[in-house]
Amino acid sequence: MLANDPAILLMDEPFGALDAMTRRTMQKELCQIWRETNKTVIFVTHDIQEAILLGERIGVMSSGPDSRIADVYDVPLPYPRDAASAEFLSLNRRIQSHFDSGLEGGGYP
Repeated sequence: MLANDPAILLMDEPFGALDAMTRRTMQKELCQIWRETNKTVIFVTHDIQEAILLGERIGVMSSGPDSRIADVYDVPLPYPRDAASAEFLSLNRRIQSHFDSGLEGGGYP
């Protein structure tokens, strides 16, 4: 299934340039590969919804040149995930508040 059979998949925004339909297809494919191989996947994304759809744990990076993992959120939702479920939306709001709390006035400029 994976050409070199790596122990860890490192993916840096692999779906960022895709249209919405292709992106969703690739997300489903990645979940299937992960379930079939049980590989560790480190997936970088700026999309909170994508992180919740795909991940078991979400690490939020701090900003700046000395960036580090500032917070880690567990995602205890079963696969496949429903982005409209109350649990999904609650976690999305909780992670989004991490970013909003650092901005003056609690929102985007």
